[in-house]
Amino acid sequence: MDYLNTFREMISLRGLTGHTLKSYCTYIRSYLGYLDSFLHKSPEDISWDELRDYILWLQKSRGLSDRTVNCAISQLRFFTMYVLHKPWDPTQIPMRRFDTYLPFVPSQEETWHFISTIPDLKQKAMVALLYSSGLRIGEVCSLRYGDISRPDMRIYVAHGKNRSDRYALLSRAALDILTQYWFAYEKPMGYLFPKQRGQDQPIDTFFLSRHIHAHEDRLGWPRRLTCHSFRHACGTHLYENGTDLFTIKELLGHKSLSSTLIYVHLARNGTANAISPFDRMGGGTHA
Repeated sequence: MDYLNTFREMISLRGLTGHTLKSYCTYIRSYLGYLDSFLHKSPEDISWDELRDYILWLQKSRGLSDRTVNCAISQLRFFTMYVLHKPWDPTQIPMRRFDTYLPFVPSQEETWHFISTIPDLKQKAMVALLYSSGLRIGEVCSLRYGDISRPDMRIYVAHGKNRSDRYALLSRAALDILTQYWFAYEKPMGYLFPKQRGQDQPIDTFFLSRHIHAHEDRLGWPRRLTCHSFRHACGTHLYENGTDLFTIKELLGHKSLSSTLIYVHLARNGTANAISPFDRMGGGTHA
């Protein structure tokens, strides 16, 4: 059996995205290589003990985080059930517990300074959309000319991460930058940010990351920003400016309100602005 191609076929039949396919294949390819190099067995003949040994080897040899190990376990579960057609026992391979960290979010002043000083119009337009509309990098790369609605100042986002369409905010300041870019870059009528070669294809999602780091270097800032930092900054600053969580959830396309609650922790007027009840005791607020 060609295990990897069968795996790809099953993912496609399930309707998962190309990005998910690429991600899932990474560790299945590693798993098949491990079986061939170390155990000299086919996947059907692997015991739970051997599967556990592989997970431990994978984490140790690659220095993976517990969260990433969980991704590998999920991929092995899919492979076992849909390619080998064998039952998966979660009591044999437990998912790891992992620490959760708050992401770095620039202040509103830092965000404005960063975007306003980007020298290249394409990079500036992309970052402006990431921040002003709270878009994911894949959503920015997939934007088409017709998705920008000037009359009602909103952006149509097709097939977001949760496989659902939505409308995002269209900032007037971002629209001004986007218009400058559009005229300077030959008025693209299909994808707003097409590949340099191949106008019928969107720009790669990894294009912007290196330019964000390069601009941090120009400003003398430490390298803390990613494309997703600006989406987090949008949600955080919306909350700081008084937008309710349910509206933020819909604008950013979160599947669950629990994803939106992180902005309460990140906002400078969020949890840090609360006063302990202990400080209200005794008839007043204690300094």
